[in-house]
Amino acid sequence: MLLTCYRDIRYYGWYHVDLFLHDRDGRELNWVHWGTPEEGPDGADAACAAVEPSLRRITEWQHGIRSDGSDYWSAGAAWDEHTEPDDLQE
Repeated sequence: MLLTCYRDIRYYGWYHVDLFLHDRDGRELNWVHWGTPEEGPDGADAACAAVEPSLRRITEWQHGIRSDGSDYWSAGAAWDEHTEPDDLQE
């Protein structure tokens, strides 16, 4: 799984983080996103802790620049190994 967060260069005021799920060949299968209190990695970490406390970032944030010149950061993520399957259905 891959977390991605962005810098809002168009000033939409919509700070968010995306969680992408890929198959073994790297193809995107699905994604979900939620709002963050601020843009960038600090905001994404805070949002993950509040919204999905059993989701853990397992790599450092890696910075990149999109073709439109905007900044983004990506990091690997995994569900906490102590989360029981029944906990995920609540």
